[in-house]
Amino acid sequence: MRFILILAALVTLGASAPPSAPEKPLFSIGAIADVQYADADDNGERRYRTAPGKLAAAIDDFNGQRLDFVVHLGDFIDRDWASYDTLLPVAKRLKHRWHFALGNHEFSVDDAYKSRVPAKLGMKARYYSFVRHGWMFIVTDGNDLSSYAWPAASAEHRRSMEAHAALYPDKPLWNGGIGDVEMRWIDAELTKADRRGLKVLLFSHFPLWPENPHNLWNAPAVMTLLERHPSAKIWLDGHNHEGNYAVRNGIHYVNLAAMLDTGETSYARLDVFPDRVVVDGTGRQRDLTLMLR
Repeated sequence: MRFILILAALVTLGASAPPSAPEKPLFSIGAIADVQYADADDNGERRYRTAPGKLAAAIDDFNGQRLDFVVHLGDFIDRDWASYDTLLPVAKRLKHRWHFALGNHEFSVDDAYKSRVPAKLGMKARYYSFVRHGWMFIVTDGNDLSSYAWPAASAEHRRSMEAHAALYPDKPLWNGGIGDVEMRWIDAELTKADRRGLKVLLFSHFPLWPENPHNLWNAPAVMTLLERHPSAKIWLDGHNHEGNYAVRNGIHYVNLAAMLDTGETSYARLDVFPDRVVVDGTGRQRDLTLMLR
């Protein structure tokens, strides 16, 4: 009997617990910034004609993953209306849903086409929101105030230039701003999310933080708005091709590196867990773990 007990103890000590399965995310999304195609020769690090091939490779990768959707964070093209007709057939190979945020280069087309840009990208509005899996996603339009996104003779262009002259004269004209109507809409959407207990991820072409020449004209006002709402967790953007990251008052500001300016590629998958979002970068996009406040 004693022998049997000793043998049982040895077997128990030698047995190893089965490995635990890796934690699965609640859901995942894909994200790309600044594909920025043009039928143009390279300009420094800007390798315009590599854009369709890099986008196609990213789509092939995304198509093999379980994703809710893929977002492009602005500057899908660099210039010319015809550029859309080269790049959109590539984008249509994606098996998942696309969402687009509008960048400044989306509007590097003749004035006659500027009002048609959102529809060309399959957008019903220049800014909008949707809810998935307990998260609200807010797609913002940082070109609402801008020198380039409206026809030169339009009231919107005049309003933008008056705002720039009066409020943001030191800000570059290749950036833009969020106007009062859109600011009130964002405030209302975040209030809904607060009341419903939703977490919020906002998409934009333009960064807010840290301080950088690429930031929105009215970045401080937008951050002040976000910080009033506990639902606001992450601001995800492009525009600054080098990429950037900082956290301020519990909100993560993630600037994805551009797909354009590299001989390899740059894009990311975002895995969403109850307490964090993990940015799994490809190419020159670095990995990040964003703990949620």
